[in-house]
Amino acid sequence: MRSLGDRIRHAISFELVGLALITPLGAWAFHVPMHDIGVVGLVSATIATVWNFVFNYLFDRVLQRRAGTTEKSLPVRIVHAILFEAGLLAALMPFIAWYLGVSLWTAFVMDASFALFYMGYAFVFNLAYDRIFPLPEWAADRAST
Repeated sequence: MRSLGDRIRHAISFELVGLALITPLGAWAFHVPMHDIGVVGLVSATIATVWNFVFNYLFDRVLQRRAGTTEKSLPVRIVHAILFEAGLLAALMPFIAWYLGVSLWTAFVMDASFALFYMGYAFVFNLAYDRIFPLPEWAADRAST
């Protein structure tokens, strides 16, 4: 399992790279000032960082218990990304509606768009992260099979 320091590095790097991508893209896509998307992005990233840390810890605990390893197959990575974004969508939609002064429907569309972006981004980021920072147990698992 990943250490506390590794989980912190993962969560912070995930959010920083995500913010750098989503702020200009969101401002362009929704015709909202970059400042407003930046605030929504920063608050969302803060909430998402906490959710990322908690969700990944709990997901890995369940995966370790059920599969005996925290190494994620392609289907498990897909489920991981969907569950993560669904939880975040439920948490962020009311904030977006309130801050931007838009209807819940508009906030849902915006949040769902961000979620779709982040779902793909999470898949690519986590795959890259696991390749850049593999756990020793994964090599041992592969060697024993």
